[in-house]
Amino acid sequence: MLRVRCLRGGSRGAEAAHLIGAMLGRAVNGWVQRAFQSTSSAGAAQLQHAMEVEHVTEPVHQECPVCSYNEWDPLEEVIVGRAENAHVPPFTVEVKANTYEKYWPFYQKYGGQSFPGDHLKKAVAEIEEMCNILSHEGVTVRRPEPIDWSLEYKTPDFTSSGMYAAMPRDILMVVGNEIIEAPMAWRARFFEYRAYRPLIKEYFSKGAKWTTAPKPTMSDELYDQDYPIRTVEDRHKLAAQGKFVTTEHEPCFDAADFIRAGKDLFVQRSQVTNYMGIEWMRRHLAPDYNIHIISFKDPNPMHIDATFNIIGPGLVLSNPDRPCNQIEMFKKADWTVVKPPTPLIPDNHPLWMSSKWLSMNVLMLDEKRVMVDANETSIHKMFDNLGIKTIKVNIRHANSLGGGFHCWTTDVRRRGTLQSYFH
Repeated sequence: MLRVRCLRGGSRGAEAAHLIGAMLGRAVNGWVQRAFQSTSSAGAAQLQHAMEVEHVTEPVHQECPVCSYNEWDPLEEVIVGRAENAHVPPFTVEVKANTYEKYWPFYQKYGGQSFPGDHLKKAVAEIEEMCNILSHEGVTVRRPEPIDWSLEYKTPDFTSSGMYAAMPRDILMVVGNEIIEAPMAWRARFFEYRAYRPLIKEYFSKGAKWTTAPKPTMSDELYDQDYPIRTVEDRHKLAAQGKFVTTEHEPCFDAADFIRAGKDLFVQRSQVTNYMGIEWMRRHLAPDYNIHIISFKDPNPMHIDATFNIIGPGLVLSNPDRPCNQIEMFKKADWTVVKPPTPLIPDNHPLWMSSKWLSMNVLMLDEKRVMVDANETSIHKMFDNLGIKTIKVNIRHANSLGGGFHCWTTDVRRRGTLQSYFH
């Protein structure tokens, strides 16, 4: 370090100060030149050290921790959602269109508030046990950050409070070594990505690609404010006409409306996924991946994995209550189409955001192991007949928050390669 003592004494002091200033100026100029001209200089080394401290260096060449091409290769790492602090979304038009009339009083009463405490406590315990079982099966489990979802927020276009980080499948999709954040359609989920950012930044620093789809404004123009959904008949008629509560004002999609099978991804137009969102994904993933739009006889389409769940190469569970309108193209491709049995969940169990068909919303640990509801004994037999071992877990209270095993997870890494299964 250069120590300068204050100089006094007229011209000599001024000359000395001028000389020291010139020396410092030459020293600084020389350091800057050497820093930019020579990577072996001390200045460049210091600059490189500063960059490392700020974590802006190039990723270290190592095996990427993010890699998944389908729903059934051996599962090595997974994100499991959190039920903690979960709040009921405000009862807005898009929420109304995605829920059944018998639950509307629940939303009118609890919208913007916490889910019932006792129920939520049981859901948290169930998911913790699910994480323990996944770890026991050799899977690395990662979790989003706890967030206070009660806080109200305001954008230039709307005001809302939050919901939860329970369903990572809705917001995150892994395609190869890329994590894609979905531009979801519910205003209550606008800031949900914040719970996952620390994880995603970690994966990015280790070599993963990270893409955030265009964030929608969620202005009133994105929603049909007069969407008529009082009866099931209304819903069937509108779905058959291709009319949904979301418009084509701007791209939106939930990642859970896509299902992956190597080079081919299948997607449905739904209450939360519009054609602009699908087209954005098609262009983004082209030419390496093919996007196929399929549809179902479904009065309330939202998320494909309790309707059409691909569980193996050329093997798909197809909901018998919501038949696929394009099922023949899968049969022509020599796929095996399995119709799962009627769910056993009782009518009095609350399913505020979903149907009983969460019974088929299973998570494949590999081609021969599946995580399934411990209470659904009939689907256990179905998997036994398919030669697939069932890992039985009870998440009935967690189901009430809107998802099964597939919904509650996003697979980060599966051991496999990119292949084509659909010809």
